[in-house]
Amino acid sequence: MSRIYSLAYLTTNGLAPLDALAVAAEVGYHGIGIRILPAAPGGAFAPLIDDAAALREVTKRIADTGVGVFDVEIVRIAPDFAVANSVGFLDVCAAVGAKAILVAGDDPDEARMTHSFAAFCAAAARYNLTADLEFMPWTDVRDCSTALRIVQNAGQANGGVLVDALHWGRSTSSLADVKAIPRNRLNYAQICDAPAGIPKTNAELIHTARCARLLPGEGGIDLVSVFAALPHDLPISIEIPHDERIRAHGVETWARQALAAAKAVVALAESATS
Repeated sequence: MSRIYSLAYLTTNGLAPLDALAVAAEVGYHGIGIRILPAAPGGAFAPLIDDAAALREVTKRIADTGVGVFDVEIVRIAPDFAVANSVGFLDVCAAVGAKAILVAGDDPDEARMTHSFAAFCAAAARYNLTADLEFMPWTDVRDCSTALRIVQNAGQANGGVLVDALHWGRSTSSLADVKAIPRNRLNYAQICDAPAGIPKTNAELIHTARCARLLPGEGGIDLVSVFAALPHDLPISIEIPHDERIRAHGVETWARQALAAAKAVVALAESATS
């Protein structure tokens, strides 16, 4: 079976799901990522939870194009997280046939976050969805080992660690940390590149993550080693937002360049361990 490549929400510069599906179908992606909850208050998202007509259009486009929805963003586990509020979100995830849910940790109390994550995993499992905790150095899940500890302690079979190459390269996480993740705790990974080194401020970290990532092979992250350490059948979400280059070239061209660059790096990673 060939590896699954999904077009992440940020790579399309926030395209609506219908347009993202069209781009993915034209370029050759297997799936897309959609954002149906904002990443921050006031942030952009597709309001599919409250728009039944739009949701029907998306499900029809999925059937027409043969391109599915792979992952859905974004569940943020804050101190006041209540799993009961996730029902509408999970209903939409199931309606579009999603496989995975991106989860961020924003609770400084790790025991409480672990409990909340376990409750969300249990709710997602009823929809046959994975819940994938992404470590990001400006959140309360700052590195790979913290994410794995929370996922393991939550004790839910559908809980996973989401390795984003950018956050691996810009956190204290090591290659050994990636290798320590059990196979059953990996459901997909995200690929991009960036200049070597770790910015000194959260503002710089966030700016690169949301607006200025590089194509795989253009930066200083050791992508070959990371993806050699990850399972070779692991689906990959190509998450490469770059505001200036998307404006200059257009979303479709950027998505095409991103897919080609990602496949080239992944091929090197696979050959390194063959």
